[in-house]
Amino acid sequence: MSAVFRILLLCLFFNLSAFAADGVDVAGQRISIALKSEPPTLNSLQASDVVSSFILNHVMEGLLQYNMRNELVAGVAERWQLREDGATFWLRRNALWSDGKPVTARDFVFAWRQVLIPATASRYAFILFPIKNAERVNRGELPADQLGVKAIGDYQIDVQFERPCPYFLGLTAFATYNPLREDFVLARGGSYAADAKDMLFNGPFLLTRWDHGAHLTLQKNKKYWNAAAIRLQEIDIPYITADASAVFNLFQEGSIAMAQLDTATLQEASARGAPMQLFDTGALYFLEFNLQPNRMTANVHLRRAIQAIFAQEQLTDKVIGMPGNLPTFSLFPRSVKGINGNFRDEFPPTPPPRGMAIAKQELALAQSELGIKQWPPLVLLASVSATGKRQAEYFQQLLQTGLNIPVRIDNQIFKLTIEKMNRGDFDIAMAGWLPDFDDAITFGDLLASWNENNRGRYNSPRYDALVNAANATGDQSKRMLYFSEMQKMLIDDVPILPTFESTEIYAINPELHGVSRALFGGDLDFRHAYVEALAK
Repeated sequence: MSAVFRILLLCLFFNLSAFAADGVDVAGQRISIALKSEPPTLNSLQASDVVSSFILNHVMEGLLQYNMRNELVAGVAERWQLREDGATFWLRRNALWSDGKPVTARDFVFAWRQVLIPATASRYAFILFPIKNAERVNRGELPADQLGVKAIGDYQIDVQFERPCPYFLGLTAFATYNPLREDFVLARGGSYAADAKDMLFNGPFLLTRWDHGAHLTLQKNKKYWNAAAIRLQEIDIPYITADASAVFNLFQEGSIAMAQLDTATLQEASARGAPMQLFDTGALYFLEFNLQPNRMTANVHLRRAIQAIFAQEQLTDKVIGMPGNLPTFSLFPRSVKGINGNFRDEFPPTPPPRGMAIAKQELALAQSELGIKQWPPLVLLASVSATGKRQAEYFQQLLQTGLNIPVRIDNQIFKLTIEKMNRGDFDIAMAGWLPDFDDAITFGDLLASWNENNRGRYNSPRYDALVNAANATGDQSKRMLYFSEMQKMLIDDVPILPTFESTEIYAINPELHGVSRALFGGDLDFRHAYVEALAK
């Protein structure tokens, strides 16, 4: 069954003249858009967020890529063979770097080794662990040249697996698997990817401008092997703001071609008849608890008390109020595949115990174990966006009125939120996770102890054993049983508290066509987009 992916056109009338301005340029095949945040890093060895992935998806290309239907297709590799013990990839000879030199097998071998060496401290090193010796290289137990990947000449790569990995092809489309050219990276040293001039590209676009925090510009890469299929000449990003109202105002005046909507701007867009589309993102949003020993939230009874008074339905319906968002208490969204259908249909989770009586009982146990009578304030890390602030205030009120626990909200821009989460500078963080590839393990191993994106530092030997067991077999029936056990464990241990699965609604200029929304590999995707004037 193919991955859940749908774009539903909302049939609304609109006034075309209201959107015809600098946001789209038909003659120049140029568009302007806004980003919520500056990319925290464009070094593919270290990128771990959606904004960086969006840029990297347009300026870089791995062995495989996703098409408009979220299907894996050829990238730098023109053909491949997947085996139980490994894989072989044959590279196309017309794939070039932006300086005109060929992309070779050695560029992939170098990049993958660099991801894994301990000095890189990549938060995504784990995604290479299916490769033989990868985990031992990452722990510093083996030199990088012992990684199970080999360049056979310039245009063939042979990969040996540590264990069977039926989803490996999907991994090769992820940014961490992108190639890097050794001579260029070493020449730049610590400044690699710090600015546009410090990067080398092999994707359909070039990053030609990067004014940090203010402006980015992507221009068509004429040396890209499939440049003839790329119709957009430029993607300009002159606005960086998390303010949904400001973004929608830019859309209304025609300065940008697209605008993601929140509750307030959705009502305004509907009233004005703006053309809109809806996208099921496949993302899971949750509260992440800091489980480090010096934090109150390391106490499981406190976490269970919060779980007991939280009603996901109230958050989605009354606080967020956007159509399509679904309340959930499972780690695995509805888009995750099971054996024959959706995982959640085949392995429905048991709802956690809820109610004030349970919350009071768990809270009393927490206070007894912690030896406190009065709770110190808990720090809730949240986004500066209007939606983020609204959700944070809801949780603040919930804990203060329901459990008599004071909460201090720490609203931060996206880049600083990531930095604070990485440092463990929070008690509770409002977080989310999008699937990296089409397999349940992309959510399952998020809470593994070795995963650097497990920022709350949940550490359960039993949970790790389930992840390892799921990774050790290609039998889908067995794997789904392991995922079901993970689902039960996380409802009981509450290292995270799932809140909702998201759907985005966005306004789009009717002259912009071919924009695809990607479940995997970086969303949005403008590689197939073009601008065409509507018939008068």
